[in-house]
Amino acid sequence: MTHIRKGGKILLCTWHQQFFSAIRHFKEYAPLQPGLMISRSFDGEIIAGIANRTGWYTMRGSSSRGGREALSGMIRKLKETGLAAHIVDGPRGPAGVVKAGAVRLANAAGAAIVPFYTSADRAWYFGSWDRFMLPKPFARVTIRFGDIIPWKAMENEDEFERQTKNLETTMLPSIHS
Repeated sequence: MTHIRKGGKILLCTWHQQFFSAIRHFKEYAPLQPGLMISRSFDGEIIAGIANRTGWYTMRGSSSRGGREALSGMIRKLKETGLAAHIVDGPRGPAGVVKAGAVRLANAAGAAIVPFYTSADRAWYFGSWDRFMLPKPFARVTIRFGDIIPWKAMENEDEFERQTKNLETTMLPSIHS
């Protein structure tokens, strides 16, 4: 959080498979009033309710519905508070493939990216596209943060593609761990 205290901005990024395990820790970031993009799906409604009750501000939309408006809201929120989170391969995958939204968001807000990963000593894995992980009751959930990926201005599409691929390469070893 030193980066944010010094005026920097952080976009926390994780895989769709792993994000639910981090919900228990959402409250720790409430004082920063962070933003989070959640899909307009039925499942998204449940997650958005939990996130809002724990001090996060949700923008509803995804690559398939309402994404442009949600992305604009996320950019405003990230610029305002210095912290937001994004699920890099959601809402429909494919698993382990970073979509453009995270890099567009970080670039537009001038934010560094910090990947985070969750694991559980006991979990159920669903038969969904991402093998969604749900920790079992009383499981020990571990959250690890990756190294900060500094923000770099992107002047052309090649740089944008390179940064998206870099984020994917950085995060990929943690998927399905």
